[in-house]
Amino acid sequence: MKKIFNFSLFFVLLTVGFCQCKKTTIEDTTGSASTTYSGTASITQGKATTTTSNLFTAGMRLAGLGTITSKDAKIWTVPAEVNFTNSSFPFASDLYNSYVSGHSYGTASSATAALNGTDVITIDNTGEIYTAYVFCDNYFEMYVNGTPVGKDAIPYTDFNASIIRFKAKKPFTIAVKCVDWEENLGLGTEMQGSTANHIGDGGFVAVIKNGAGTIETTTNNTWKAQTYYISPISDLSCLVESGNYRYSNTCSTSTASTTSYGAHWSLPANWFSTSFDDTLWPSATTFTNETVGVIGKPSYTNFADIFDNSSNNASFIWSTNLLLDNLVLIRKKVE
Repeated sequence: MKKIFNFSLFFVLLTVGFCQCKKTTIEDTTGSASTTYSGTASITQGKATTTTSNLFTAGMRLAGLGTITSKDAKIWTVPAEVNFTNSSFPFASDLYNSYVSGHSYGTASSATAALNGTDVITIDNTGEIYTAYVFCDNYFEMYVNGTPVGKDAIPYTDFNASIIRFKAKKPFTIAVKCVDWEENLGLGTEMQGSTANHIGDGGFVAVIKNGAGTIETTTNNTWKAQTYYISPISDLSCLVESGNYRYSNTCSTSTASTTSYGAHWSLPANWFSTSFDDTLWPSATTFTNETVGVIGKPSYTNFADIFDNSSNNASFIWSTNLLLDNLVLIRKKVE
């Protein structure tokens, strides 16, 4: 990925002030010089212990879960705690799902026409029905005003696209948990050809339309995005915190090993509610289709008229680091 100087990051670091946090010295178990980290994250090193071998047995790759203990004796679930097996959290409907259990549509209109109304999640009885078109690399869980409205049908691969309908009144708040899955649990990496520890990337794009079919909002840099799990990290000194800002921009994205580090932060208990204050969260960073790698993928290109609308183009969003930031929460208030 091409590295571009981020003037907004530079400004924030100057104006907000560096985090005054307890300094922790962590010995690198590979035998090299010790690494000193100053920040609020819990630090792990190495591989996690697998607790769930595969959430989705039909998938092209293993969508496992694991736990790992940090240097401060906290236990973390990697890549994230998810509601995939929670029956009370509804699955999103399919735009494109190539598996036998799914449905693959050629257009968004044909996907919408296949819905019978039982998919609509009611938040306000007197509200309007809104439709969200979503593509996420790899997995998402969406809330509106704190109510679960849809989760990804495929946690890892192959890539799919989703449609979510909900009944609400404006203003309403959209909150999404986004996960870039990992095969090497705790290391933030996956298999890629002969490379055992390839660093994958994320990306989330959405378009929300009202009952008249008019676009209400698309993903762009007016959304908020905060990262909660960064991995793999070869040198902890690359991590930067400034107030509520967490940056891994200067960390290496070319190397990873079985002794790489991970940085973890606890999710706020009410991060998906309307009352949660996200004003100090960073703005979401936007990425191109080419950077995310969706060119030629029918789960995206079949719906280019939605995601790449000529009058209101939706951008892929994430935190500042598409490669290393693996668990990202995003929010947007739709007025």
